[in-house]
Amino acid sequence: MPAEERTGSQPLRTEEDIVHSRQKVRVLAQQLKFSLVDQTKMITAASELSRNTLVHGGGGTMRWELLDDGLRRGLRLHFEDQGPGIPDSKLAMTDGWTSGGGMGLGLPGSKRLVHEFELASVPGKGTRVSITRWK
Repeated sequence: MPAEERTGSQPLRTEEDIVHSRQKVRVLAQQLKFSLVDQTKMITAASELSRNTLVHGGGGTMRWELLDDGLRRGLRLHFEDQGPGIPDSKLAMTDGWTSGGGMGLGLPGSKRLVHEFELASVPGKGTRVSITRWK
């Protein structure tokens, strides 16, 4: 696969961008030959995190990387914004907690759908969530 196809990014500024992020993740997961279940898990996590980036972060970017560590292949997604940040990351990772009117499944639910999950947030500076799923 050419290097330019192994990484990329797209804006998350509108509801339509959330749809595009799901479509892009589906294509990438299919390229990696993820099972339908694994595709669905990654698309669901991407949808939740794209929506968080737009709604709570005021918009941002989704970046992707196709990974190959020799024995396995994977997909890593980064969701980044320069929004208000998360004042209490531990609380935000608690099942059922919500900062809005949602179900409170976004961050902890997304974490359960992937193999690797990293949250970095600085109040007043923004948030970055990185997720990885391996085949």
